Amino acid sequence: MDDVVKYCPDALWQLSEPLIPEHPKRHQGGGRPRIDDRTALAAILYVLQSGCSWDKLPASFGISTPSAHRRFAEWVEHGVFDALHQAVLDVLGTAGHIDWERASVDAMHVRAVKGGT
Repeated sequence: MDDVVKYCPDALWQLSEPLIPEHPKRHQGGGRPRIDDRTALAAILYVLQSGCSWDKLPASFGISTPSAHRRFAEWVEHGVFDALHQAVLDVLGTAGHIDWERASVDAMHVRAVKGGT
């Protein structure tokens, strides 16, 4: 639980929880219970923060590598991380903790059609 709280503190969890989609229903029922969303988020944030590969996820998180990666892919598909990024920026901006003097915009992913500017 220490890793979960370290990588997903209460304030971040309160911001994240409403953004996470409902669990998909199992049509046949049964199976293993789904790992707690906060545990999954903490493990995902650890991998993203540390830059380690998924297979180096410490067992202390209490979630398997395939489960963590599957949850990551599911949440990326639902736009959870884009929404979380925006929510964090909103909170920090409202609190005056973002220095916009040092901000930059990178539009390398935007295609200039037919030589446009």
